[in-house]
Amino acid sequence: MSIPIGAQLYTLREQLQTPEDIRAALTRVAQIGYRYIQCSGFAFDAPWMKALCEELNLKVRLTHTPPERILNDTEAVIQEHLLLECPYVGIGSMPNEYKSAAGARKFLADYTPAMQAFAAAGLKFMYHNHSFEFERFDGERLFDILIDESDPALFGFTLDVYWVQHGGADVIDLIGRLAGRVDVCHYKDMAIVEGGQRFAAIGSGNMNWPGIIAAFEKAGTKYAFIEQDDCYGADPIDELAASYQYLTA
Repeated sequence: MSIPIGAQLYTLREQLQTPEDIRAALTRVAQIGYRYIQCSGFAFDAPWMKALCEELNLKVRLTHTPPERILNDTEAVIQEHLLLECPYVGIGSMPNEYKSAAGARKFLADYTPAMQAFAAAGLKFMYHNHSFEFERFDGERLFDILIDESDPALFGFTLDVYWVQHGGADVIDLIGRLAGRVDVCHYKDMAIVEGGQRFAAIGSGNMNWPGIIAAFEKAGTKYAFIEQDDCYGADPIDELAASYQYLTA
């Protein structure tokens, strides 16, 4: 794989409730072959996590940090990421109050000081999309506002290909549009089961992986994190293993 792949730990969030749980789960993740992780969906002590990752030969490369901490605890967020040697400060979604055309513009204005502080510290803010950003408000898609009215030097995209597809947009076309701004991404497959869309291990759904991977390579993507929001009763670590095996085969 020309783009290193990592595990988005949100996939394992129910298995990461205690330090003992985290150690056991990350040990299994490392045994699969993963060397990069995204920390999301669970609480952890940064110095402890740093030591655990060093022990397991894992590197944190992205987080999803609570929006209120990005806004109100910016310096502590910076210090935690520097300690973890994690270059990307991610946000999982804009808060609900921003979900309109005017709101998206206010979101950019409100979060710009934090983005500037991250950049000054050598970090970068990364926005993770769902499908609501492709809703139109008076003809404007929220995603277009985020692309066109943000500063590329400060505002990056963790493009989630499942949610782009879910929103009815052209995944490969959008990756090309974001070239140079999509340092990290989420690999997530979409299957159809009994007429409904379902999350799936990579390679077991219908996404165009050869085309998607080639587009991310061309766009300059540095890390791709595998995420599966729901495993429908299967062991999430087994699902991460299946995705890893497909992508590295």
